[in-house]
Amino acid sequence: MDVYLPIANLSVNGLVIVLLGGLTGLLSGMFGVGGGFLTTPLLIFYGIPPTVAAASAASQVTGASVSGAIFHAKRGGVDYQMGAMMVGGGIVGTGIGALLFRLLQSIGQIDVAIAILYVVVLGSVGIKMAMESVPELLSHRFERLKRPPSKRRHHPFVTSLPGRWRFYKSGLYISPLAPVLLGMAVGTLTMLMGIGGGFLLVPLMLYGLGMSAAVVVGTSLFQILFTTIATTMMHALTTNAVDIVLAALLLLGSVSGAQIGAKFALNARPELLRAVLAAIFLAVALQMAVTLTFRPGEIFTVSPL
Repeated sequence: MDVYLPIANLSVNGLVIVLLGGLTGLLSGMFGVGGGFLTTPLLIFYGIPPTVAAASAASQVTGASVSGAIFHAKRGGVDYQMGAMMVGGGIVGTGIGALLFRLLQSIGQIDVAIAILYVVVLGSVGIKMAMESVPELLSHRFERLKRPPSKRRHHPFVTSLPGRWRFYKSGLYISPLAPVLLGMAVGTLTMLMGIGGGFLLVPLMLYGLGMSAAVVVGTSLFQILFTTIATTMMHALTTNAVDIVLAALLLLGSVSGAQIGAKFALNARPELLRAVLAAIFLAVALQMAVTLTFRPGEIFTVSPL
């Protein structure tokens, strides 16, 4: 079933795109992170231009985040005060990302920049997760799980920021600049890479800001929802790279896949899920690194009109 993508200016197999969306949705449901980190690379590997892949993946993440954000909001798992700070920073970050995107486009290096970002971000996060999960998976001793939980602490950088507010829902007394700066960083990456940023936000909110685990996921989804909306609008206004047909096909698959993935996650060991996710991160980063270093067999191609 061939479908024409007007912005990408090529025809693709619609079923393949739906299946790609289903795969990313499956992984999202299993691991509790947005699928943008995998959607964009898979689309690039399939032949979609990186700029269109990143912009359209952000649109898909927006749709996929709605149900999760509503669910956590109903159970009281969203710190709206903290989320508002992060959304404000995220919107500013999308503006910064848009400027960088256009600059890299003007010098013809946007495709290379997206690939390098994926290698660095996914590679570093994957190595960190592997170092934590693999020893735990291989060892059958979990004595440390019996220890009383350690007190949540802020990162020293957060403590050094001026001015403090009380975030009652998160149980914090920190500078509002901390969530604003975190939102800016994630917003910039969302604009450039088409990711939701959940795989970065959740650990940074837990171990950087010291937020309560009860509101981390809901607040993260709240921030992702509004930041990806801003990212989609920014792409539509500045880069014209959002392919609504591509985004709709991806969303169709991801919604179904997320439900299936959530059921799998109920019966899986947490350390196994983290180890598998780390392996996926590293595999994607490695493939991106290969595309950066290996020269293609045909540098130029000519096709008949």
